[in-house]
Amino acid sequence: MSRSIKLIAAIFLLLLVARAECQRCTPSSISVEQTNTGKKAGGIDTVFQVTVTNRCRCAVNNVYLRSNGFSSSTPVDPKLFRRAGSGYLLGDGQRIPSSKSVTFQYAWDHYFKMAPASVQAQC
Repeated sequence: MSRSIKLIAAIFLLLLVARAECQRCTPSSISVEQTNTGKKAGGIDTVFQVTVTNRCRCAVNNVYLRSNGFSSSTPVDPKLFRRAGSGYLLGDGQRIPSSKSVTFQYAWDHYFKMAPASVQAQC
C-alpha cells in the first residue's frame, strides 16, 4: 500500500472513531448533582446548589434538563438555567467542555428532581 493510501485510510478511521464518540454523548453523559447548602432564603426556603457536569469525552452544548414543577423563591441567573420550551436550558446553551460543569442555586422548601433531557455533542 502506498503511503498516501495508508494516510487516507488512517484519517478515515480517525473520523469514524470521532463520530462514534460523538454519538455516545447522550443525556446519560450528563450528571446532575444537588446539594443542600445549609442556607435559608428569606428564613424559610432551603438553598440548593445544582452542579451539572459533562461526562462525555467531547464538548457539548444545548443541554436541556427536565424538572417538573420547578420553582425558586430566589432569582436564578437565566444565563445558567432557564425555562425553554418544555425543558430548562443550561448555561445559555453554550459549549461545556469535557469534565467541566455549570453550577447554579435555587431556593424552595424541597428539592426538585432534575434529569438530563437532551444534549448536542461537539466532536
